[in-house]
Amino acid sequence: MSITKKLTKHGNSYALVIERAILDLLGIDDDTLLQISTPDGSSIVVTPIKGKADKKRFSESIKKVNKKYGRNLKRLAE
Repeated sequence: MSITKKLTKHGNSYALVIERAILDLLGIDDDTLLQISTPDGSSIVVTPIKGKADKKRFSESIKKVNKKYGRNLKRLAE
């Protein structure tokens, strides 16, 4: 399956809007954590995190990022 999309302006950032049909197909809702990676440096892969171990690893990664870059991220959000 392949879909061509454009990014949508969202405040000072850009967002990729995913249609409900695709979210339903993948079993993703607003509580699903998503892992975003760039395996080859020229593409984006978005993978739902479904297992407890993966959620814990994701949560720990977020804590590390916030500890290291939290002040800068807060300034960017203002």
